[in-house]
Amino acid sequence: MDLNLQEQAVRVFDYMRKDYPGRWGLDLNAWDWVPGVGVTAIADYGHRTGRQDVLEFVLGWERRNRVKSAGGKVINSIVPYAVYAPLYRHTGDSYYMEASHRLAEWLLNEAPRTRERAFEHTVTENAEFPEQVWADTVFMAVLFLARTARLTGSADYAAEAVQQTLIHLQLLQDRETGVLFHGWNCISANHMSAARWTRANAWIALGLPEILHEIRGLTNIPPELTDRYKRMMEGIVRFQQDDGLWSTVMDRPDFYRETSGSAGIACGIMRGIREGLLDSGLRPAADRAFQAVLGRIAADGEVLGVSGGTAVLATVDAYNAIPCYPTQYGQGLTLMLLNSFLTKIE
Repeated sequence: MDLNLQEQAVRVFDYMRKDYPGRWGLDLNAWDWVPGVGVTAIADYGHRTGRQDVLEFVLGWERRNRVKSAGGKVINSIVPYAVYAPLYRHTGDSYYMEASHRLAEWLLNEAPRTRERAFEHTVTENAEFPEQVWADTVFMAVLFLARTARLTGSADYAAEAVQQTLIHLQLLQDRETGVLFHGWNCISANHMSAARWTRANAWIALGLPEILHEIRGLTNIPPELTDRYKRMMEGIVRFQQDDGLWSTVMDRPDFYRETSGSAGIACGIMRGIREGLLDSGLRPAADRAFQAVLGRIAADGEVLGVSGGTAVLATVDAYNAIPCYPTQYGQGLTLMLLNSFLTKIE
């Protein structure tokens, strides 16, 4: 391993593990998508580097915060459960297997769906987005379902993970460019502001190869799914800017460059190549993004240039007004990118 990259990964992780009470973007001690993406990335880091102390950190986090998972089930509260499969393998504690099974059953049988049978994107905040499909859902909930499919050997869970990923691509993919719009409104049958938001693309760029890695051998993977993913990634690369990053809305080069989406896309390219989903000719794009993201890691491990969380906004221009500040998902996507360059993905 490259010693400098090891040090960078350690700094990013150490920044994540500190206490940030009351800071929405950095407080790990909640049960929601922001800390959920963070701890999912930390568990990935611990597993792939063999650092048992990192996995013990995730175990301690889960035990401290488990009580907070008892609230209402929504899509954005599913992603913290993505650490349950690695924690089961780390501890052998049947609780993680049983809880994963119960939540997967809820997703299959009770989670709100749109008329196209996609999971409706639901959030922990006091807000509703009826019949809306967001790219975010694939990472926030479908990844957990795929991991539970592997953990339990369930072909049903695996088939649902494939179906949800495909439906999201079908509804969100831009026919002209191949990239994804942030969301789809099933009631109005349109993409709302039609923003080709970079982080929306990152959630599926990284999520899809992770999902397929988990479910191979459990269910059939339709060629349409992999064909759409390849076209999506080839389209994304065409919007990469000269500095190696992507603008926060990828087809608006006049908008600010955004780190978390760029890191997620670059990591997706690396893992997509290793899963045999993408041609190795896309590797230079990942290399350029990787170098650019490295330049946005401060000396203390803080990842700079991370756009705040957002629903599907009313206009494309509104995305350029979202402030940047440090977040666990920005740290996490960067840590996963670093890990892709540090370790062999298994």
